[in-house]
Amino acid sequence: MYGPERQQEILRLAREAGRVDVLSLADRFQVTAETVRRDLKALDRAGLVRRVHGGAIPAGRLDFEPDSGARLTAADEKDRIAAAALAELPDGGSVVLDAGSTVARLAAAIPVDIALTVVTHALPVAARLADHTGIDLHLVGGRVRHRTRAAVDAWALRAYAEIRADVLFLATNGFTADGGLTTPDLAEAAVKRAAMAAARRVVLLADSAKCGQEHFARFGSLTDVDLLITDAGLAPAHKAAIEAAGTEVVLV
Repeated sequence: MYGPERQQEILRLAREAGRVDVLSLADRFQVTAETVRRDLKALDRAGLVRRVHGGAIPAGRLDFEPDSGARLTAADEKDRIAAAALAELPDGGSVVLDAGSTVARLAAAIPVDIALTVVTHALPVAARLADHTGIDLHLVGGRVRHRTRAAVDAWALRAYAEIRADVLFLATNGFTADGGLTTPDLAEAAVKRAAMAAARRVVLLADSAKCGQEHFARFGSLTDVDLLITDAGLAPAHKAAIEAAGTEVVLV
């Protein structure tokens, strides 16, 4: 089992039992206690657990937001989601690219010779596309949040009020069929909401680990999403509930 796979399993166990301890995990996965401590440290830095003496407990979801450099990434799943999202790019059309690690992977995968108009408030996304000569790139301004490197507040909201794009590729920190789309920060939630209103079609890119998570700021419902691209780890019951709300779901 690779490190990210083990960490995801540790997270699942912590959420189910309410607590995990180092020695039991080391025995379960047949690794050293030091390896488990490194796993717990990575999960703690990502804001997913809180380390306590001898182990860890699940972190509260409403008051902690990991920065973009400290997030636990499911790299293979995110790459597959980004690759599938390429098929949703409008030929010669216009897109909005939200701030988020999976959307940034989509930006990195966009062919260099494509003809496309791109609008984004995410600095990492803009940096990836700045050298694409076929892309007409528009960078939305505003106050830049250090954690996500995304522009927020009035400037960003005004910019999105002035456009109508073909497709928005949206990111979220959590989603549920009942609770909708959530993120920890109210300012980012407002920009996401404005971006959704600025696009004719909304495509949500989110790995299955975000399903069931709810954060402080709600910015939309799954009924606002035309297509969800996620990985095959999404539970069948969750998939059925999302589809019942009218959202198409593609598993990769």
